[in-house]
Amino acid sequence: MNWTDRLRHVKIALVAAAVLIVAGSLFVSYSLTRDLQAEEQRNVGVWAEAMRAMSQADSNTDLALVLKVLESNHTIPVVVLDERDEVLESRNVNLSRQEIRDSLHNVKLRALEMKRSGHVIRIELTRSDSSSLGSLQVCYGESVMLQRLARYPYIQLCVTALFLFVSLFAILSSKRAEQNRVWVGLSRETAHQLGTPISSLMAWIEILREGQTDESMIKEMETDVERLQLVADRFSKIGSRPELKLGNIASVLRTTTDYMRRRAPEQVTVTLRIEPEAESLNSMLCIPLFQWVLENLCRNAIDAIPNGIGRLSLSLAFREGRALILVSDTGKGIPRKDFHNVFRPGFTTKQRGWGLGLSLAKRIIEEYHNGRIYVRDSQAGHGTTFAIEIDIFDK
Repeated sequence: MNWTDRLRHVKIALVAAAVLIVAGSLFVSYSLTRDLQAEEQRNVGVWAEAMRAMSQADSNTDLALVLKVLESNHTIPVVVLDERDEVLESRNVNLSRQEIRDSLHNVKLRALEMKRSGHVIRIELTRSDSSSLGSLQVCYGESVMLQRLARYPYIQLCVTALFLFVSLFAILSSKRAEQNRVWVGLSRETAHQLGTPISSLMAWIEILREGQTDESMIKEMETDVERLQLVADRFSKIGSRPELKLGNIASVLRTTTDYMRRRAPEQVTVTLRIEPEAESLNSMLCIPLFQWVLENLCRNAIDAIPNGIGRLSLSLAFREGRALILVSDTGKGIPRKDFHNVFRPGFTTKQRGWGLGLSLAKRIIEEYHNGRIYVRDSQAGHGTTFAIEIDIFDK
C-alpha cells in the first residue's frame, strides 16, 4: 500500500472517528438534557404545589415543610404571575445591571417569554368550601446547568473539528518533511553509489593517457562500467514495482560477500556461512535490489565497527519454511529503543549519514519481496544482527 492510499485511509478513519464522537456526544447530551428537563419540571411541579399550599394556608397550617420546599430551589428560575400577569414572586432570575434598574418590568418580560415557550404551570386556588379564589401562573425556565449542557455538544463539535484540522495538518506536514528527507537522501545515495566506479574510471583514464594498457586494466574498467549499469538499474527499479524472477539466495549472498570482502578494510574479516540444507533455497527475487539491501546492511555494519577492526558475518539458514539471512557485526550496537526507528527515513546514527539506506531496504524487502527485515539483536559495544526472512520456492 503506497503513502497516498495510507493517507486516504487515515483521513477516512479520522473523519469516521470524529463522526462517531460527535454522534455519541449528541446522543448522550440529548439524553442527559431530556432527563434533566424532566427532573426540573417535576421539581417545579412540587414547588408549585408548595406555592398553592402557601397561598391557601390558614392559622392551623404547618408551614415548615412548605417553606422548606420553596427555599430548596436554588437553580431553576421561577416567576409567579397572577391572573392579570402581574408579578407576585420570583426566584433565581438573573438580570443584567441595566435590567435591574427596572427589575419588576424585566422580570415580567422574562415570565412572559417562559409562558410563550410553554414553561408554565397553572394553579387553581380554592376556599375550604371549594369556591374559587382565582389562579396563579408559575412560569419557569432552564437552570444554568441545563443551559450549559445544551451548549456542550456544539462546543464539542468545534473541538472535534479543531482536532481533525490539527491532525490532518500534522499528517500532511509530516508527509512533506518525509518526502524532503527521502529526496535529499536519494540524491546523496545516488552520488554515493556512483562515486566509487566513476573515481575508478577516472583513474583508468589517467593511466590510458600515460600509454599504459594491459588486459587486466581493460577487465577492471569493464567491471566498473558494469557497476555503473547496475546502479542505474537499481535506481530505475526503485520507483516502480520490479519484476521478480526465481533466483538462488545462496548465490546472491556469495556475490555480495565477495564484493564486500574486496572493499572492506584489511582488518575487517568478512565471512559467509551457508547451512547445507540452505544451498538450494530459491526465491522470487529482483536480484539487483535484493543485492543492494545486502550491500547496504554490510556497509552499515562496517561503518559501525570501531577503528576498522572487527568482523562482519553473513549466514543463510532454512527456518520454519522461510529463508533466514543474518548480517552480524562487532560494532558499537544500537539502543533497543531505536530498533524500529532505524528504518524511518531521515533517522541515522552516523555523523554524515542521511538515513535513507535502511528505509529503502525495508521497502524493497517488505513491499517488493513480501519478506521481513528487522533488528534481531544488538548490544552496546558487542555488535548488531539484522535479520531478513523471505519465502522460498522450489526448495
